[in-house]
Amino acid sequence: MTSSTPDNVLLNTEDSHTSSVRYPVICIDGPSGAGKGTVTWRLAQMLGYQLLDSGALYRIVGLKAFEAGLISADASQPIDEDAVLALTESLEIAFVPNNDSGRVDIIVNGQAVGEQVRNETVGGYASQIAVFPQVRQALLKLQQDMATRSGLVADGRDMGTVVFPDADVKVFLTASAEARAKRRVTQLLNAGQTADFEAILATIKERDDRDENRSTAPSKPAADALLLDSSALNADAVYEQVKKHCQDKGVFFTS
Repeated sequence: MTSSTPDNVLLNTEDSHTSSVRYPVICIDGPSGAGKGTVTWRLAQMLGYQLLDSGALYRIVGLKAFEAGLISADASQPIDEDAVLALTESLEIAFVPNNDSGRVDIIVNGQAVGEQVRNETVGGYASQIAVFPQVRQALLKLQQDMATRSGLVADGRDMGTVVFPDADVKVFLTASAEARAKRRVTQLLNAGQTADFEAILATIKERDDRDENRSTAPSKPAADALLLDSSALNADAVYEQVKKHCQDKGVFFTS
C-alpha cells in the first residue's frame, strides 16, 4: 500500500520496520495522436516530475537506423537485429523540457533532433524496429533507470504493461483512427506543411495493426488502467479526467 506526501514521494509501507522511499510513476499509454503528449506534458509540469517520451526513443532509433541504411521506408528490407541493437546501444539520449514551446527537446549524441522525429514516416521506422526483443530490452533499462531519480510521467504504448507494471497510476488513452488522422492533418497545416488525410489515415491504421499484433509487448491496456477515449474530447477535458484519476490513486497536486 502506498500513501502520498506533499513532495510527491511515495512511501512503501508494506514492512513497517523497514519503510523505504520510492518515487511515483504515472503511465499514459495508447496510440499516437490520442493526446498522450499533451496530457503527459501538463502532468509533468504540474507535479514537477520527469517526462519520458517512450515513443520518441523508438522514433530516434528508427530514424538513426534508416539513416544508417539498416531499414527501408517501405519496410521491405530484411533487418539485422544485431546491427540495430549495436546502433541503439551507441546512442546517448536526453529529454530537455522547453517551457517556451511546451514540448520536450530531444538531444541525441549531443545534437538536437528536430521535428522530423515526430512525422508519420519516422513513426513507421519506429514501428519496424520496435518488434525486436533485444532492442526493446536495451531501451527498457534506460526507461526504468529514469524512475529511480524522481517522480516520472511516462508516455508510451507498453509503459503500464511491460516497462512499469507496478506503476502507481495507469491510463490507456485512445481515439479513433479517423480522429487521430484529423488531428495530425491540423497539426501539419498549422505548421505550414501539406497534409494528405487519406495517406495519414492509412499509415495510422497500418501502424496500429503492427503494434497491436506484434508478438513482443503488443500495444494494449493494462488490466488496471483507466480506459479513456479522447475522440470527442478536447485537451482540457482529457487532462481533467486524468488528473482526477491520479488524485483518486493518491497523487498529490498543489493546484
